[in-house]
Amino acid sequence: MSQLQYNEIREKKIIIHDGEPAEVVESHVARTQQRKPQNQVKLKSLISGKTIAATFHVSDSADEADMEKREITFLYHNKGEYWFCDPEDKSKRFKLDEALLGNTVKFLKENNSVTALVWTNEDDEEKIIKLSMPIKMEFKVKEAPPAVRGDTSKGGIKVIVLENGANLNAPMFVSEGDTIRVNTETGEYVERV
Repeated sequence: MSQLQYNEIREKKIIIHDGEPAEVVESHVARTQQRKPQNQVKLKSLISGKTIAATFHVSDSADEADMEKREITFLYHNKGEYWFCDPEDKSKRFKLDEALLGNTVKFLKENNSVTALVWTNEDDEEKIIKLSMPIKMEFKVKEAPPAVRGDTSKGGIKVIVLENGANLNAPMFVSEGDTIRVNTETGEYVERV
């Protein structure tokens, strides 16, 4: 487990805060004239999903969460439950909570691999605390309303439906059957492939 100095506690780092892993969402090292610099951070608990504000001073450090990356396969979703399995052993099935998956649910494709971040707590229990996906993914367009001539009110954007059922804003020229590239971090259309 590595120790992070107060000024190394930056965005995207995952640290142990109050005994559980939390992702740094924002960090800001401020220097005031009278005082020593301090790092004001906003953390998101990867267990409860709560946002926490914390301040780290020069003498403070934080433990970076011990995590391993593991490939898992998305199977299907049903009534708000998202089922995955071990790619090596399809019988090892487990479900993950929608709250944990956050925005990634829009980009899950059946039988596709995703990377799970696995955290082992002090009792040696493994917990998947976050999924990470490729930043750019390709999807087939399942439904796309026809472009309406002269409809410029929406700035040339229409809502399309991807092969996995997710809705996405896309330019007017995208049609059904096209394959498009999507940025999974921003949830935005990138280009037609």
